[in-house]
Formats: sequence, structure tokens, C-alpha cells
Amino acid sequence: MEKHNHDIIIIGAGLAGLRAAVAAAEVNNKLDIAVVSKHHPLRSHSVCAQGGTGAAMREKDSFDLHAYDTVKGADFLADQDAVEFFVRQAPQEIVLTEHWGCPWSRTAEGKIDQRAFGGHSFPRACFAADMTGFHEMHAIYGKAISYGNVRFYDEWFVTSLMVEGNTAVGLTAIEMKSGEMSAMRAKSIIMATGGHERIYEFTTFSHSTTGDGMAMAYRAGAPLEDMEFVQFHPTGLVPSGVLITEGARGEGGYLLNANGERFMKKYAPEKMELAPRDVVSRAEQTEMLEGRGLEGPYGPYIALDLRHLGEEKINERLPLIRDVAIKLGGVDPTKEAIPIRPAAHYSMGGIKANIKTETPIAGLYAAGECSCISVHGANRLGTNSTADCLVFGAVAGQEATKHALSISLRELSQDKLAAEERRLAEISRKEGTEKPPVIRDELRLIMNEKAWIYRRGDQLQSALKEIRELRKRFKNVRVEDKGKSFNTGFLSVLQLDFMLELAEVTVASALPRTESRGAHSRLDYPKRDDQNWLKHTLAYYAKDGPRLEYAPVTITKWQPVARTY
Repeated sequence: MEKHNHDIIIIGAGLAGLRAAVAAAEVNNKLDIAVVSKHHPLRSHSVCAQGGTGAAMREKDSFDLHAYDTVKGADFLADQDAVEFFVRQAPQEIVLTEHWGCPWSRTAEGKIDQRAFGGHSFPRACFAADMTGFHEMHAIYGKAISYGNVRFYDEWFVTSLMVEGNTAVGLTAIEMKSGEMSAMRAKSIIMATGGHERIYEFTTFSHSTTGDGMAMAYRAGAPLEDMEFVQFHPTGLVPSGVLITEGARGEGGYLLNANGERFMKKYAPEKMELAPRDVVSRAEQTEMLEGRGLEGPYGPYIALDLRHLGEEKINERLPLIRDVAIKLGGVDPTKEAIPIRPAAHYSMGGIKANIKTETPIAGLYAAGECSCISVHGANRLGTNSTADCLVFGAVAGQEATKHALSISLRELSQDKLAAEERRLAEISRKEGTEKPPVIRDELRLIMNEKAWIYRRGDQLQSALKEIRELRKRFKNVRVEDKGKSFNTGFLSVLQLDFMLELAEVTVASALPRTESRGAHSRLDYPKRDDQNWLKHTLAYYAKDGPRLEYAPVTITKWQPVARTY
């Protein structure tokens, strides 16, 4: 078994991972930093971010205004100390990415332009047309590769974390090209692997974004926080689920039902189409359930109408959306409305981490969507995710560097390495009767039907039982390809294992939360219950399913009030 030694290892090469690498390299150019990713960094899911990155950058805006919008949007489950830190750091991240080459869209005066986004009381979404993540990623990747002490392991699949005495000491990974497992030692490890929404059938997520880091940290002993809170984006393109940015509504797009009505006036009369995502998604789902959706070959849908914006504005502000709508939806938004419906989009939950991105495992840090620092609480506002990746990616890089400089490399357990090697070999040799794609598709259908926008206790109970049955069936899967090099069938089985784990945690966390808060909407418990449920869910790994505990929400300035838009 080949072995590699580094001071810091970053798992994941999206916005949070790359920003962490730059931050660590900036602190100390002597440190040996590795970035491990299962594909090339510029194919990370972060390039799919479209609409903008939120930051208070105008005189009439303020940190407190951005913070309150975020806390209110989070249905008061966000930790307010983390939110206050986050909003103060966001503007400087915008300036840094500009210095590194991000081509932000400009006003006529030459300032970085900002557009309106749902739930924000001020236009604070800095944007680069509708390809914000794409341009941010190219700028930060260009910066990261300029350092001589940052090494990239592209197309390496991390399979497990190595933890000794509640301290992260390394990991195991498969080089896809050779198919061989290697061991990697590190003083600090940063998890930046993104979310897990591929557990759903209709999702905006890339196929590779399967929650690996969350599952590995969970199995290693780190709790997962608030996993019941899954965001559904109001505008997933029908039938593919590809994201149609909220920026389309920020630029003035309308949502229409089958009667041609802008129905959001019934649900959020002040904000209309720019209410927070949980509010808009529920409104759309209600319209369709009550028979006011448009009918198409893929079922009911809602119309996103941009035609009144005009071809010139669409081509300037939303060029990617026009291209995507034409190529993947078969409609030209300058002439026709775009067919959309809510799609699973973001996990507010993740690996429990504090404001310094430290997890309960020493030496393990988490940033970006795989983490739960609880800036987003029960519902994230648009533009706060890319800002979160930049702000806390930087923090993770800085904190991991401090830790790495204070300790020495530790030896990895040979017994644990041998056990992981045996586990992977056993999976690759499996000759069972179950086909992985069949189990995967059944899982996604269960999540779509029983853990979607509107939930009920009996459905969640049924979903949990069915997921556990799928986990039993998973033990009998068959890996068809017995080759070593780029064995995508084998890797997809490893990803399915992670997905089944995370689906169980998501549903098990949702079942006891007998209230509706943010994205967690219970038909059997339609009201928010601050007396009993103003608290975070913590899920700990146990052999017979997650063990749940609860933790208080940090409140600094803003007490919970009725949430209206």
C-alpha cells in the first residue's frame, strides 16, 4: 500500500476546498498542502452556482440588515454569532476574488453590480452574469495553482477517515487510474465535499455530489447537525432538474400557474417571487396539488416567464439560462415560458462545526455545504451558499494551518488500514443478485414521495423502514466490472453506500421534529413550535441507526418572531 504524508489535506476541490487551500498557503508557504478530489477541480459542483454571492457592499445596506435577513430566512434556527461573523467577512471575499480575476458584472459607474434575491431586503447578490460559480471557481483555482506548496490529487476517491483517540490522523483513498488504495497521513484534514441531494430523484445536483464527506465524518464519530432541513429550489428545469437561477426572478421574472396568475401574491404579497425559497417552493407545490399547475408530458409544472424582460436583457444578464432552457428544456425564454417545479437543492445540515470550522474530532475541519456551522438554520437564503464557501473555506484553511503547525504527524493504525483494504476488496468482489442502480433509483423515489416539501409522520416512518430495508439489500449487490482502472461501477457502489447512510439520517432526524420550520414542513404539525423545537438536531453514528441528541440555538440580538413576507 502506497503512503503519502502532508501537513494539511483538503478533501474536495469546490469553492470551499479551493478557498481553504489558498488561505492555508497564504498563511505559510512552507506547509505541504494536498487537495484530494474525485474529479478535476473545475468539474466540481460549485461551477453550477449561477445567480450570485451575497455581501453587504452599499451605503444603504448594512451588516445587521444582511444578518437579520439571514436569521429570519433561517426561521430563527441559525446560530446568530456565526451569522454576524459571516456577514462581516463576506464583502472582503468579493474584493479578493475580484483581485484574483473573477469578472464580476459592473454598474455603469464601474462598481460591482448587485441584483435582488429572495428573502433579502436589499439587492446584495454580486454576480457574474448567470455563471457566478463558474467564474469564482476559475479565479480561485488559478490562484491555488500559483502556489508551489499546493498539490492536487485529481481523480482520487476518498473512502474513509482515520481517527485515533478522537483525533483525525489521515485517510484512505483510491487512485481511480490504477484502482489501488493508498494511505494518507496529515496533521489537519479539511472536509469540503459538498451536499447530498442526489439522494432525491428530482434535484439540481451533479451526479457526483453524493455526500461522501458527511458520511465519512459521521462514521468516524462526528455528529451530523440539522439533517432534516433540505432546501427545495423553486425553479428546477423540467424534466432534467437543472437549476434555473433565482437570478431569473431577481431580474424580474414571473411565476405563473395554469390560469396565468402570478400566484405568489396569495402567499407572500410583499416579496412575491422574491420570497425565500421554502415559501416559494411550498406555494408552487400547493398550486400543483390543488390542480392549478400546467400539464405537460412529465406531470404538472409551473411557468417561469421572462419574456417581458426582453431579448437584450436576457442575453446580457441570463445568457446561460437561455442556453440551458433551449438545449435542455426545448424552450426559448425570449419567446416562451420555462417549465419549472421545485427540486432538491441544498442541505442546511451537515457535519457539526463551530465558527472556527472545528468539528468535535480534533484536527478535522469542515467548510461549505458538507458542514453545519448553522449560518443557514432551517432555510438558506439564495447567495449565502457561495458566500459561506468563501468565508468559511478561508477560516478552515487558516485554522487548519494553526493546528498543523502545533503538532507532529501521527502513525496510522495498520489494523484499521488492513480492515479498510479488506472492506473495499470484499465490495469489489461482490457477486450478489441486487443491482446498484435499482437500489439507488428506489431510494430516490422514496425520498421524493415521502420526504419531500410536505411531510407527514406516517410517511416519514414508512420511508425510514424502506430505507433500512434497502440497506439490507445493499449487502447483496453485485459489482459487474472486476477491472481496476477507472472502475466507475465499483465507485458508484461506494457512493450508494454513503447515500443510503445519509438518507437514513435525514429521515430519522425529520421524524421526531413535530413542527414546521423553514424547509421542514409537516402537514400533521403545521405550526412552528419554539417552546419545544428551537434547538438543533445532532445525529451520532450507531450500528442500529442514528442516535439523536439536541443542542440550543445561539441567539445574540434577534428573538424569534412570526415570519411573514
